[in-house]
Amino acid sequence: MRRGLVHVLAWLLATGAAVTLSWWGVHTVMAGTAYEPPRALPVTAADADTRDVTSASRRPAPSPTPSPSPSRERRQPPPTPTRSPARTQKPSPTASASGRVRSYDTDGGRAVFDLGASSGTLVSATPGTGWAMQVWKTESWIRVEFSRGADRVSVFCTWHDGPPRVEVGTY
Repeated sequence: MRRGLVHVLAWLLATGAAVTLSWWGVHTVMAGTAYEPPRALPVTAADADTRDVTSASRRPAPSPTPSPSPSRERRQPPPTPTRSPARTQKPSPTASASGRVRSYDTDGGRAVFDLGASSGTLVSATPGTGWAMQVWKTESWIRVEFSRGADRVSVFCTWHDGPPRVEVGTY
């Protein structure tokens, strides 16, 4: 009996030491790599139109729709994502004198574009609270996607077949 108790005690000590060492190693590595993602897309000089610097640096007017408070979060599981057709959203007015900078407010965040005669430029993109953001750029379109769980909201600016136009889609 005493011999069995010594074996169990030795096993418990070895297992406890292994778990502690593993936890410490993983914790040390994860603490060094975890970070808070940036809340806004930085504007670089290459993204800004030099003729329109003053209008691009002004802040857009605040949205009349209030942002949801954290106390009213959904408590039920999110519905199965279904693809709804993309719709063109009317841009909100900004302080731009030229009328070229447009802000698009969505459930996932805000995307601001400078819409020229033949192309578009992303001025800024800011995700809402609890949302993540990704940006894709090519020579003929820019896509900003806000995501939270299974919810996706895309703001898509295209100009490959005419003047730039912006579509907002929920997926």
